[in-house]
Amino acid sequence: MIAYLDCSTGVSGDKLLGALVDAGFDPAVLRAALDGMGLSAIVVSTPRRDSAGASGAGVLVEEPDAHARDFRALKALLEAAAVPSAAREGALRALQALAEAEARVHGCAVQDVHFHEIGAADTLVDLLGVALALDALGITGLVASPVAVGSGTVVTSHGELPVPAPATALLLEGVPIVPGPSASELTTPTGAALLRAFATGFGTLPPMTLRRTGIGCGTRDIGLPNVCRLLVGEPLGSAPGSDEAVLLETNIDHLTPEELAVAADRLRDAGALDVWQTPIVMKKGRTATLLSLLAAPADAARLAALAIAETGTLGVRTLPVARTLAERDVTEIETSLGPARFKIARFADGTRTLRVESDDAARIASGRGLAVDAVARVLEADAATVTGVQPRRQPASERDTNPSA
Repeated sequence: MIAYLDCSTGVSGDKLLGALVDAGFDPAVLRAALDGMGLSAIVVSTPRRDSAGASGAGVLVEEPDAHARDFRALKALLEAAAVPSAAREGALRALQALAEAEARVHGCAVQDVHFHEIGAADTLVDLLGVALALDALGITGLVASPVAVGSGTVVTSHGELPVPAPATALLLEGVPIVPGPSASELTTPTGAALLRAFATGFGTLPPMTLRRTGIGCGTRDIGLPNVCRLLVGEPLGSAPGSDEAVLLETNIDHLTPEELAVAADRLRDAGALDVWQTPIVMKKGRTATLLSLLAAPADAARLAALAIAETGTLGVRTLPVARTLAERDVTEIETSLGPARFKIARFADGTRTLRVESDDAARIASGRGLAVDAVARVLEADAATVTGVQPRRQPASERDTNPSA
């Protein structure tokens, strides 16, 4: 799934999270994650709100006896969170970006950044909630409009600052911005950090088959709808048929396997559709690695530049390609081993198959000390009972389907 975020009246953590809730994210997933982190004192509610005629979901965070938390404390909480790895890594990316910007503004080390005026509990809920919501809704590409930042000044604990606030401006470097319709702060540092961590592109609405919409409402009255609007759908061509993509390739013979693995992970996190490595032999018999990635056409130039920056390669080849895709959806199902996400594919002949998300199977297997393959078979058998859709993998033996024996 892809999504388009309308930032014409700015973006903040609560507005983006509210839009995702309005689009179908279950706040109970966030509640369970906070409880598992020992943060049951943090209360999160998502009331319906009206903002100058627009109705959507708001987000209210309360913590009795709230106190400031520094970067190290929030990072430790996220690293230990029992959530899908993609969500954890995304929340940590956003936290790192936010802390680095605040450190530059205040002239301190990243480790010493304290979250005061932006609110430690609010920050944690916004970063983790958005990461969980994008993962749960299966959104792998997020395109944002040019970001309205506002104008004038904003009062903080450090005094009256120009808009955009210094940390917000740092986080939006390289991002298209506009003043927006209100002489006030429209985009917050947390909102900018979330865009930095999760947006895969900026511009106009990408072609899609629209499946969900969501509106997140802010609390301030700015004289017009103070909202973020989210459109979620399937890229045109993701129904049975084809779409366009770009294949990016570069030959690498100067990085260690560990360094190359980090570069591949960063490219994947930045929005590459897929990343893989192939052993090759270059001139003079030198062994090397062909680093390949698949990108949406709108992301190709950005990902090529990132590949150069991450690997130090002197060039990246690009080749337009066409893909034939099966119709697919991602759904979460309660199984005998706990909740897990499944891909359900529909083929041209009308048949359907399902497959458990590998991250969820690995998480459950690790938590129970069981073999991943055996757990995956149990999860898929349970899902087949609920949906009537048969698993893609071969049926398991009786021994394999009872990992608790």
